[in-house]
This record gives sequence, C-alpha cells and structure tokens, in this order.
Amino acid sequence: MTVLVVGASGATGSKLVEQLLVQNHNVKVIVRSPEKAPDAWKTNDNLQIIAASVLELTDTEMRNIVHDCQAVASCLGHNLTFKGVYGHPRRLVTDATRRLCQAIVSNNPQQPVKYVLMNTTGNRNRDLNEPISFAQKCVIGLLRLLLPPHVDNEKAADYLRTQIGQDHQTIEWVAVRPDGLINEDTVTDYEIHASPTRSAIFNAGKVSRINVGHFMASLITNENLWSKWKGQMPVIYSK
Repeated sequence: MTVLVVGASGATGSKLVEQLLVQNHNVKVIVRSPEKAPDAWKTNDNLQIIAASVLELTDTEMRNIVHDCQAVASCLGHNLTFKGVYGHPRRLVTDATRRLCQAIVSNNPQQPVKYVLMNTTGNRNRDLNEPISFAQKCVIGLLRLLLPPHVDNEKAADYLRTQIGQDHQTIEWVAVRPDGLINEDTVTDYEIHASPTRSAIFNAGKVSRINVGHFMASLITNENLWSKWKGQMPVIYSK
C-alpha cells in the first residue's frame, strides 16, 4: 500500500510515518524542510520525501502525487506561535483537505481512496448531535472568535462530513479526534469511542501522539477497523 502523509514533520505526523514504515508500507511525505527529516527517513527505500509546501503545489502536481496512493493522511496543524495561530494560511487544514480530495477525485481511482484527518475533541460531530454543556458552548464560542486554528479544524471535518459525505464514489474518510496530546516513546493501550466520554474543555483526557499515529495507521491498513469507523469521527484516549 502507498500512503501520502501531510504534516509528516509534526510531532504526531512523524509517529504515523514511523508506524507505516514499520509495517513496510510505501510512504510519501510532503515537507517544507526535508533537511530536517530524521536520518532514518532519508535512507529508507520505502519513503519518498517531497520538498514542498502543500498549499503551494499546483493542481497538476498534487494530482500526480496522489495518483498511486491508496490512502492519504493529514496531521497538519498550526504552529503554536503568534504567526502560526493568527497568520496565514488561516485555513491550512481545510484548504489542504479540500485540494487533496479534489486531486483524488480528478484521478478517478478504481477503488475508493481512504482519507484520514487528525482533528480534535474540541470539535463536535454534528452528525451525531453530541450534547455539550452550556459552559462548554460558551468556551467553544470564544475559541471560534479568538483562535482561527479551532475554526480551521471544524471546517476541515465539516468538509468531509458535508461535501464528501457517506456515499462518495472515490473517497472514504475518518476524522480522528485525540484529546490532550502528550509525548510517549512506545505504543500503549488506548480506547476508541464514537463520541467524547468527558468534557474536552473542563475534564480533558490524555492520549500519546504515538498512540494516535498507531490508530491512524491501523485504520489505513486494517480493513475491519476501517469498516467500523469510516464516515465517523472517533475519539481516542490512552488508558
């Protein structure tokens, strides 16, 4: 299987790449600074490093990159700096999702391509009408006003829910919602739920980035797991 990973240089994206390489899959990554990639990546015959900014690729370039991929995974996010939070592009995740999906569609693949989006528990799955408290609604409302990356995460998932939907001919999708990301060195037990089991604002859980990478890789490579969660927004917590 060939998988494209965008946001591969990030703390979680790099863990996803490692998990896919351990399973001997072919992986393409789009990174702006390939010289900063781990040495192990540069010498791995199963990994292709594409030096580019994902939103600066032309439609033709993007179409050529995804043409032989059976799955695309996005771990894109905004840098936690003033420029990263309030500068451009403010719709990095959404625009990348839209353009990658359009590239997939334009290739007219014979089998549906899997699209896995890393999202956040701060974003509700509106397909399930997930209930939240009035206090959390107020906080989320403030986040929408004050933090453009939160709106970007919401709109990226909404694009998959409303524009791709559940019965698309060429794209199937899952939006993974981790809670309280932490760093760990090894994969540990984790649990998956259709909706949050705790408040993302007032009682957040934790999950290691390597566990998120493991779950995303498992979704891509395990057909039974994919069938269980496709078209949904599962929440992941470390046990």
